Amino acid sequence: MRVISVLMSVLLLTSCRIDKTDQSIGLSQSTVAIITADSMVENFGDGYSTKAPEPNHENARLKGQSEPDASFVLTEENVVPFFFEYEKTLTEKNVRFETSMGSFTVRLFQDVPYHRANLIYLAKKGYFEGTQFHRVVKDFIIQGGNTDNRKIAQKRSQIGRYLLPPDANKGHKHHRGIISMPSSDTDNPYKLASPYEFFIVVTKPGSYHLDGNYTAFGEVIEGMDVVDHINSVAVDQGDWPMQNVYILKAEAF
Repeated sequence: MRVISVLMSVLLLTSCRIDKTDQSIGLSQSTVAIITADSMVENFGDGYSTKAPEPNHENARLKGQSEPDASFVLTEENVVPFFFEYEKTLTEKNVRFETSMGSFTVRLFQDVPYHRANLIYLAKKGYFEGTQFHRVVKDFIIQGGNTDNRKIAQKRSQIGRYLLPPDANKGHKHHRGIISMPSSDTDNPYKLASPYEFFIVVTKPGSYHLDGNYTAFGEVIEGMDVVDHINSVAVDQGDWPMQNVYILKAEAF
C-alpha cells in the first residue's frame, strides 16, 4: 500500500478520455490535476484554476457512524483504509442517475468493494449533481463525472484528492451496459483510477479489449435506452457533446 501512496503523491493525473483510434481510455488535455500530499491544482482550460489548501491527513475513522464527520477529507494516505471500513456499513446496492436526457440505474458488484463504496460515497455527497457526460464516443462509451465548471473543482477539493487502486481481476468483463472506471495511461503503471469519473460501455456485445486494464464495478439494470440516447448526441472534435448532457442527481439505494 506504501507503493500506491508514493505513486499517488507524484502522479500527474489527467482527466481520462477516449482515443478513437484504438478505442482505449486515454488522456484529455482539457483538465489536468497534479496530485500531491499538500495541494492539487486543476486547470480547466478556460482561464480558471483552483488550488486547494493542505488536506487533512488524519486517519480515516467513522467513529461508530455510517458517514464520516463533515470536516473529513480523503487523501492518498487514508482512502484505502477509509473505504475498507465504509463499505462494511453500506446496505445500498444500486445508484440511480437522473440526467437531462432521462434516468438509468446501475447495480454495483459486491466483490469490487472500493469502487462500489466510492460511487455510493460520492452520490451521498452530492458530487455528481451538475457534472456532465463530457466524453461520448459513438457505439463505444459514454463517460461522465467531469465538467468545466469551477464549482465541481471546488467539490473535489472539499471531498479530497485521491486515486483508487485497480480491482480488475474479479472476472467482470466489459459487456454492454457495464460501468467502469477510467485511469491515466501516462506514468501510471499500477493503473490507479480517477475516482470522480466513470464510463458505461454501449458496444454490442461489449468492449472486451478493456478487460484487465479498467475496473468494471457494476452494470446498468434499467434505462439502457437512456444511455443509448446519450451516446447518439452530436459531439465536437474532442468528443464533448455539442449540447451539454447533465447529471442532475445520483441517488444510492
